[in-house]
Amino acid sequence: MRPVIWWKNGRVVMIDQRQLPGREVYIECKNHERVARAIETLAIRGAPAIGVAAAYGVALGVSRLKGGADLDGAFAKIHKRLWRTRPTARNLFWALERMKAVYEKSWGLGLAALKKRLLAEAAAIDREDVMINRKLGRNGSALIKSGSTVLTHCNAGALATAGYGTALGVVRAAVERGKKVRVVADETRPVLQGARLTVWELARDRIPVTLITDNMAAYLMARGEIDLVIVGADRIARNGDTANKIGTYGVAVLAKEHEIPFYVAAPLSTVDLGLKDGSGIPIEERSGDEVRRIRGKLITLPKVDVRNPAFDVTPAKYITAIITERGIARPPLARSLGAWIRT
Repeated sequence: MRPVIWWKNGRVVMIDQRQLPGREVYIECKNHERVARAIETLAIRGAPAIGVAAAYGVALGVSRLKGGADLDGAFAKIHKRLWRTRPTARNLFWALERMKAVYEKSWGLGLAALKKRLLAEAAAIDREDVMINRKLGRNGSALIKSGSTVLTHCNAGALATAGYGTALGVVRAAVERGKKVRVVADETRPVLQGARLTVWELARDRIPVTLITDNMAAYLMARGEIDLVIVGADRIARNGDTANKIGTYGVAVLAKEHEIPFYVAAPLSTVDLGLKDGSGIPIEERSGDEVRRIRGKLITLPKVDVRNPAFDVTPAKYITAIITERGIARPPLARSLGAWIRT
């Protein structure tokens, strides 16, 4: 598969995930507004991938500035536009904070130097993400025994990152080490990231995958058909409470009831030490039409009231461990995660 997102000739190019699995279409973003809209409309999604996109969006926005422009005002406008695209994904803000720090350090060097430094930082965030995912995958692969069946929810593969993946990165790393692994993928309503994206990725990698609807997980767990659960994360609070795609909390409760290990795979950049626990994680509410329609086709009354929180929060007590690039964080998660981030 080609990269999920990259810089090409002064533009940001990304795969349009809304078109998968039917068509493999790529978008060329000519300005930061187009990048922002791609993030908002789920053309690109997944916390790490959103962070990379936002970083490139800043670099792209500044690259369009001319000499004599109000640099501080223009940068603030670009930064603010990308900042308000999606409220839950911690990596979005982490990446934008890095870009702002580079801007502040490079301001006096002139516009040409500033453009180069911002692009270099965005490219570094991109490269680092792939490297981190591979380290994370290697660490987590030790948790998977050959012959295991792994349940996933949503898509935490290469498409959700700059490449390789978090939860699926763990699966890929296990397969690369010669282990036989089967994946059961929740379809993940309402946008069907599991059905459309996870299945597409695994099929291309020839990793065995079985698709189920979200309400089938308990049945399979009760029958002993699931050995472990691995999911990604959009934001992790200091105590280990984890926000991920809506429905993850329910899967974690089911795993606990059936004594099945429940793992979260995420880079340390997803951890928000500023939040004591999950109650402070902002949860994005998206358009009701994502629920009323599937692939544009109305499936209910056109004006029925809808609740559409995009994420839920899994309390740390349901999480067996969090797989990171530094290692596997086990309870108490606040201590293990905090020690790695501060060093």
